[in-house]
Amino acid sequence: MSEQTLSDAPALVEPTADVDPRARIGDRTRIWHLAQVREDAEVGSDCVIGRSAYVGPGVRVGDRCKLQNQALVYEPAVLEDGVFVGPAAVLTNDVFPRAVTPEGRLKSADDWDAVGVTLREGASIGARAVCVAPVEVGRWALVAAGAVVVADVPDFALVVGVPARRVGWVGHAGVPLVADGEEWRCPQTGRRYVESGAGLAPADD
Repeated sequence: MSEQTLSDAPALVEPTADVDPRARIGDRTRIWHLAQVREDAEVGSDCVIGRSAYVGPGVRVGDRCKLQNQALVYEPAVLEDGVFVGPAAVLTNDVFPRAVTPEGRLKSADDWDAVGVTLREGASIGARAVCVAPVEVGRWALVAAGAVVVADVPDFALVVGVPARRVGWVGHAGVPLVADGEEWRCPQTGRRYVESGAGLAPADD
């Protein structure tokens, strides 16, 4: 296990998990039964990688992220700090997927250019949602369960459906915001947000 930690504070890796020795796993991260973390992946500190989750080669996961059971994160995805990926959610990496070439030869990794999904700080992906690469989900945005994301999602946006579309805004707590004059307010924390052409931002930024 010492080869799979970044310092003397060890990660917890269940014996049934498959963590490549070339992966880098941060302090206090927990990797549960049957999860797989491939070569050259980087997983930060204080993360949770759930049962049967998959982290592809070279994927980068920040600190304090949670990948729930059976989440599939394909390379070259980038997850910033505090990201949540729900059960059975998928981050794809192939724009035009085929098993074989036009000549009928089985494709290998050299036969396509992988493109990744980027999840910015605090973003949450609901259960069984699919993010179709290349796509970026903004800071603290929330993708509803079962949604299919095919276009970039603004910061703090709440998106639902197939294809995903914005139906509102959420705050840092993930709770839908309510309109309050020219601003938006979180009913849980009271924090206020302002809307602009670029999306939403905290009023106190």
